[in-house]
Amino acid sequence: MLPVRNSTRRHILTVNLEDYFQVGAFNKYVQKGQWYRFESRLEHHTDKTLELLDRHNTKATFFVLGWVADHYPELVKRIADRGHEVASRGYFHRNIRDLSPEEFRDDLHRAKAAIERASEKKVVGFRTADGWFRPQDMWALDVLSAEGYSYDSSVGPMFRRFSGESWRRFSHIQPTAKGTITVLPISSMRCAGFDLPIGGGNWIRQLPDGFMRRAIQRWDEKATAPLVMYFHTWELDREQPRISTAGWMTKIRQYRNIDLMEERLGEYLEKYQFSSAAEYLGVATPHVYRPLSDVETPPPSFRKTEAYAKMGIRPPVSIVVPVYNEEKLVPYMANVLKNVRDAFAERYDLRFLLVDDGSKDQTREKLVASFSQSSDVKILSHEVNRGVAAAIMTGIRAADTEIVCSIDADCSYDPLELLNMIPKLVGNVDMVTASPYHADGHVRNVPRWRLFLSKSASRMYRYVMHNQLQTYTSCFRVYRRSAVKDIALRSGNFLGVVELLGHLDQRGGRVVEHPTTLEVRMLGRSKMKTVRTIFGHLRMMARFTFTRLAAHDPRHNAEERNRTLGLLFDTATTTTCHAALGKPTSTATVPK
Repeated sequence: MLPVRNSTRRHILTVNLEDYFQVGAFNKYVQKGQWYRFESRLEHHTDKTLELLDRHNTKATFFVLGWVADHYPELVKRIADRGHEVASRGYFHRNIRDLSPEEFRDDLHRAKAAIERASEKKVVGFRTADGWFRPQDMWALDVLSAEGYSYDSSVGPMFRRFSGESWRRFSHIQPTAKGTITVLPISSMRCAGFDLPIGGGNWIRQLPDGFMRRAIQRWDEKATAPLVMYFHTWELDREQPRISTAGWMTKIRQYRNIDLMEERLGEYLEKYQFSSAAEYLGVATPHVYRPLSDVETPPPSFRKTEAYAKMGIRPPVSIVVPVYNEEKLVPYMANVLKNVRDAFAERYDLRFLLVDDGSKDQTREKLVASFSQSSDVKILSHEVNRGVAAAIMTGIRAADTEIVCSIDADCSYDPLELLNMIPKLVGNVDMVTASPYHADGHVRNVPRWRLFLSKSASRMYRYVMHNQLQTYTSCFRVYRRSAVKDIALRSGNFLGVVELLGHLDQRGGRVVEHPTTLEVRMLGRSKMKTVRTIFGHLRMMARFTFTRLAAHDPRHNAEERNRTLGLLFDTATTTTCHAALGKPTSTATVPK
């Protein structure tokens, strides 16, 4: 245990206020348009942070996103009322390198208005939300100074980034075109010509504890400038949901030693004296009451209800959501469905059918707790696990509407795309299916091996289906209930999704595609068994081939069928190899 405050010097403590899914390292996996889906734990870990600071009688600067201030104004006000400084991180979690000076200025205006509206305190400081300023980013200091900011804490001396300007490792006053601004770099130590950060939460978690203790103590004893330390509120949340999509390096950065963070921070707060940046610099943050009439009205929600032309009658639509062992995903799904309900309100009369497919965890209990008060939600159950296709069919048969949609519980497709898919269920169309492999579709963060298998399966199915599609395996669909409700499936699992389309295809039903974006699931793991599914697809293609040949000519004998099946598998093998090598695939010669 570190000794109790044997240092009389004051240093600067800053806290980045953000939720676990807003972290810069996750920008590749979690789009800003998806923030509304996640269970927010912001209040939970912010309260833990405030309690930690209270225990050690410490005040800090909280850098806040404008988006957070608009959506959690009471939380931001509570931080300010506890005597902490509230400063800006911009409106969204954006990197300075993605902004022009004009865009940066606009972002500063929007964020400052939101934060001051929520905190009722003047904003005088800034820190970039994603990454750190490099030498070529220093133009931003001119913009900040011109906009009236007193200080910036966005410079991160790291490795050899500012090796030729060693003075940038310490707090300093920077001349700008409009005056001066104080720069408070994150503290670092120089070793063999490299700068190694020692003031950041991630570094406190990643580097050996003994090494960090000695480095910080040396700074306290030798450096004339204050130590600038920071951490994120989510670093005190051991139970935060894990983003399963992230790569292993990102997971190490986000989760390693997170269970030790509160104890380590407490020891530093006990030994050293910290204050907010504004207090240390002697900069006032006076009360500024900004009535809503004087500023931009905050958005009521991140994904606002779209404006649609009013219709005399709203068509009824059912949305089926199959769920299996997803207790941790239920809060995420509840946020998504709430947003879907709002977005569809003016155009469709929605009903939700949540089908618990024999879950062995607390999924059903979580569903009941989250949705039992919603009159437009019906929870159905299978006694045992029967598979995703069987769950979809249970929902379709239980629906009381002609238009029925099915979506994945993990929302790997954006459910709001149904607004564009439902209108395509017209005339003789019996199914509209999402297609990421369509020429206008997209795929984001999906592993290459999964794309390879899925695309290969779709190529092979085109040889045995009348409806020529780019994607046959998607669960994200719109159905004409009367066309599919009596279809009996042999396969209840993922294969049944293709089987359902195949039976409709053989009946002469028409299927159209809608280009969409497919993303790998961000929470939990997929339930699909890869090897079993591959062989299952081969068996199903054989069944559809036999059925199609028999329908074409009932006199086909076994020898002819075996010859055709052999040709199909030869073609399938060629297609798979060509897909792996990126070569074009010729048309199959399977008899029509």
